[in-house]
Amino acid sequence: MNIAARTGLLLLLAMFLLAPFIVHPGLVFIAGFAMIQIVFALSWNILFSYAGLVSFGHAMFFGIGAYFSAAALRYGWEINFLLAPLISAALGAAAAFLVAIVVLRRASGIQFSVLTLALSQLVVVLIGYSKYLGRDEGLSAIPRPTINLRVLTLDLNQPLVSYYFVVAVGLIAVALMWLLVHGPIGRAMQAVRIDPERSAFVGVDVWRLRVISFTLSGAFAAVAGSLLAPWAQIVHPDYVNWLASAQPIFATLLGGVGYFWGPVVGVLGLAGLNYLTRTFVGVSEMMIGASLLIVVLLAPQGVLGALRDLMRRRGGRGAGEQE
Repeated sequence: MNIAARTGLLLLLAMFLLAPFIVHPGLVFIAGFAMIQIVFALSWNILFSYAGLVSFGHAMFFGIGAYFSAAALRYGWEINFLLAPLISAALGAAAAFLVAIVVLRRASGIQFSVLTLALSQLVVVLIGYSKYLGRDEGLSAIPRPTINLRVLTLDLNQPLVSYYFVVAVGLIAVALMWLLVHGPIGRAMQAVRIDPERSAFVGVDVWRLRVISFTLSGAFAAVAGSLLAPWAQIVHPDYVNWLASAQPIFATLLGGVGYFWGPVVGVLGLAGLNYLTRTFVGVSEMMIGASLLIVVLLAPQGVLGALRDLMRRRGGRGAGEQE
């Protein structure tokens, strides 16, 4: 990672850490939601940019984490909420593993993508029939918990504490994903993405590696979902449907396909576009779509790809290349 990329990451980290002190509460809420979306988008990027898999139904794992945390808080389950992200990760991993061992044996390519979309929509239908999960209205008025530790107590009813809890868990998840894709598993995933047949020839179990990748990706998506319930204090089926699954795809295309930090740039870009067009009732989606179209046409490899090409023309190293 070059100096420019490190500087950008430090500025981004400073922005998240200092947001409550430099912007109004509305933007702080957007910043917290952006951190949740960053974890979700990066979890999808593990599949796409590294394992070479495209899931159109990734929001089902996000929904598992979101509804678990929402139900635990709404119905007063006797668990320390500090364990909620870990339990959500286990549930997301279990669901992703079951999907992977069934779907990956029978489908690949676009068939795999469509089957994940179908399963995600099935989850939406099941939620709609569940009174316990609020049916189509979802779960609202979710209370924020108090986390009792031996050395301190974290009262998430305090906006500042709640925000830094989301940011801290999000940053831990991002760091773990970065270590994953830059470790042996990540290198093996990239080899499978580039050439599955040659990888199998040198001894890589391609199917097993893809199952592992899908399982880990589902776990991190569920962690992102677990942060939504105490932050937004409402969870509904819109967070699980096909449009929610499209969000990490849009973010990755905007930020840069093939880059670890691409979805981060994309999420921030989409958050900025949503905020700037919030007053254009009825045309906001059209403006966002047009902006995305312009970026894709002018910079097919996304913002980071455009920056890499610019630095190459100036004689520098590619910005953020697989970083």
